[in-house]
Amino acid sequence: MSGKIVVTGVGATTPLGGDVQSTWRALLAGESGISTLEQEWVARYELPVTFAGQAKVAASTVLTPQEAKRLDPSSQFALIAAREAWADAGSPEVAPERLAVEYATGIGGVWTLLDAFETLKERGPRRVLPMTVPMLMPNGPAAAIGMDIAARGGVRTAVSACASSTEAVANAITRLQSGDIDIVVAGGCEAGIHPLPIAAFAAMHALSRNNDNPAAASRPYDIARDGFVMGEGAGALVLETEEHALARGAKIYAELVGGSVTSDAHHITAPDPEGTGAARAVIAALKQANAKIEDVVHINAHATSTPVGDIAEYTALRRVFGDHLDNIAISATKSSTGHLLGGAGAIEAIFTVLALKERIAPPTINLDSQDPEIPLDVVTSPRKLPDGPILAISNSFGFGGHNAVIAFRSYN
Repeated sequence: MSGKIVVTGVGATTPLGGDVQSTWRALLAGESGISTLEQEWVARYELPVTFAGQAKVAASTVLTPQEAKRLDPSSQFALIAAREAWADAGSPEVAPERLAVEYATGIGGVWTLLDAFETLKERGPRRVLPMTVPMLMPNGPAAAIGMDIAARGGVRTAVSACASSTEAVANAITRLQSGDIDIVVAGGCEAGIHPLPIAAFAAMHALSRNNDNPAAASRPYDIARDGFVMGEGAGALVLETEEHALARGAKIYAELVGGSVTSDAHHITAPDPEGTGAARAVIAALKQANAKIEDVVHINAHATSTPVGDIAEYTALRRVFGDHLDNIAISATKSSTGHLLGGAGAIEAIFTVLALKERIAPPTINLDSQDPEIPLDVVTSPRKLPDGPILAISNSFGFGGHNAVIAFRSYN
């Protein structure tokens, strides 16, 4: 990897908080962002799953009424996260042609699409809003960010299910290494807490059915885990060349040292039980980072709380790290946030960056009885990370056999 790439700004809106600091504090405190859905459509459609990780702060209370009206909820979350990250980075002055966006989603504007279809059926084509297509298209969030910060160096959208925003961060490496770009805003969003996605995920037995105790429903690695919990929100990171960051006196959180994307070609929804593709992604990210497996001290795992997925990820990690895996502090933060699908990797990348910056691994909650088939060193209360140069990785895996892994190194 030629030339360092650093993180100079972070932004988020999640089920735990409306910005990064409130989210991080709640995560370290072991809070859950999962709650019962109070919307009338839960009963109307007799949904079998009645809870999710709803955004702690409504986007409509942050954006102007005009912005909220012209953006799908996914784009609303994206814009909020990106604006926080941009401000956190000091609103850098950069030539628009040297500023790019790599911003992802797994589903896109599902609320806009389905609401428009209801309007068409009930009121006819003349009542369908002219902004429907720009609002529903998957690149809508990236486009909204690009226009907001006047990015003219390219605005791209990765759509690879739950690996989407980790892939977007990995793609930013190539853009910055090209020498044509100085800054990339990268990340991802999702706003899929809608009756159709809930019904569909429930139909495939992917969601937890713990309606009586939502806060304890997401329980990665626990013997009683029964599926993932839907979450919503967004995360954004400002990434730039170290040279550019130092020249403008920016604060630096961590160094982005590696990223890799692979695929399983195994099954449209199930992970490869041998973890081969996921393992290749980890190995490739570490190779790009010029790192040894012994350098890794912390992993923010994909860990969705599904019976099959958690074991497959463990198998992949054991394949890569061997006995050293027992020395790595594993955090499964979806236990607190739920699964933000295409936005998950972005907020987990932020958690990984903050873990390195503050030298503390965040806890995994709801782990009452660890599955003996997954003998990981799971962090269940905030844990101090070692001093000196340390490396951490963040994993994301998605339907379609998509694997994405990014690696960060401490900067100070």
